[in-house]
Amino acid sequence: MGVCILCHCLKAIAQDKYTLQKSLQTARNNNPTLKTEQLNISIAQTGITSAKLRPNPILNNQTLQLIKHTQLFPNTDWYNTKNRQVWWQLTKPFQTTAQRTYKIEVATKNVAYTNQYYFETERNLFAEVSIKWLEVWIAQKKLDIIQIAKTNIDSLIIKNQIRYKNEVITQTDLFRTELLAKQFSIQAKTASQDVINRLDELKLLLGIQEQISVDTRDSTLFTIASNIDNLLAQSLQSRSDIQTIKSLIEVASSNIKLQKSLAFPQPEIGFIWNPQNAIPYFGIFATIELPIFNRNQGEIKKSYLLKEQAEKQLFVTQSKIQTEIKVAFANFQLQQQNLESFNFLLQQSQTILDNVKYAYLKGGTTIVDFLEAQRSWLETQQQYYEANQSYRQSYIQLLYVTGLINQLAQ
Repeated sequence: MGVCILCHCLKAIAQDKYTLQKSLQTARNNNPTLKTEQLNISIAQTGITSAKLRPNPILNNQTLQLIKHTQLFPNTDWYNTKNRQVWWQLTKPFQTTAQRTYKIEVATKNVAYTNQYYFETERNLFAEVSIKWLEVWIAQKKLDIIQIAKTNIDSLIIKNQIRYKNEVITQTDLFRTELLAKQFSIQAKTASQDVINRLDELKLLLGIQEQISVDTRDSTLFTIASNIDNLLAQSLQSRSDIQTIKSLIEVASSNIKLQKSLAFPQPEIGFIWNPQNAIPYFGIFATIELPIFNRNQGEIKKSYLLKEQAEKQLFVTQSKIQTEIKVAFANFQLQQQNLESFNFLLQQSQTILDNVKYAYLKGGTTIVDFLEAQRSWLETQQQYYEANQSYRQSYIQLLYVTGLINQLAQ
């Protein structure tokens, strides 16, 4: 009775039912990890702003003052301009060989890379949310079938109590029935707590605090191409980790051009205003670093190596995707077949239970046969939902490795 009240309260509180798709959409909007990752995109965009900025002008002042009184200009005090030399220099560095253009290009492509990396973070999170949602779904299903079994036993206890008073059955038969009911009560309490725990873990991933429940009627079976070659071609083209690496290769290519341009020195050009002992002088200032020793050789070499590394990573990831899709697709088909084979077993176990229960109540069989049929029914139901869980896990895994799971959150 206490379990029923607990479950009733749980259902009353958890009014907001979440389908798998709604869970993914909620995680996209509220998950704290994604919110943190979104800031990386904004941070990357500031790189474009920095790349567009031009070097600031440089103002330089040097002032020389005569100190010895005997050397001052005749009939002047020490602070007179005739006793002082002042140097004002205003210059500006100039970027050459399209350095600014390449900096902007690298920063822009880095933003694209950060965006793709964010989509990859989404893909991994959606897989985690989907598995956790499925854990809640299967826990709720297991609780439901235990409650059904307990309800059947509870109704039988009432009948057996009457039959015992009428001396139709023995006290042992009554005690056996009550014992099974107590076992189901313990299992139901455990299953109820498991549902609560899984829901708390799901809420953490969704980034919410309010009470929720999963929609156990939700099938959410996204249409997947039945041809593995089509799945592979689509994944190699659109999966977020592939796009991330391709963006990284583009960043590396632009960085090569930038590092080559930085091998050329930046000239600094400006003007000089130089009053010396009240005599004004005007001049032009120009300086340039001589690239004799440092021609940015290290960074240029590094940029080539980074591109080579990204290209090799792309090849490895493409090979990995082929294996992942092959394994996930085969497992999905197997679990689908296993689930279909349970339909007949469910019908058979239900028929056996109904027939044995009817025969027992009519005195045609013993309590042992009924209890065995009841246990067999419960085991079959549990095995069915375990097979259903394996099927849905394989489905989620296939969505994950093909990259289609991101579309499910649309």
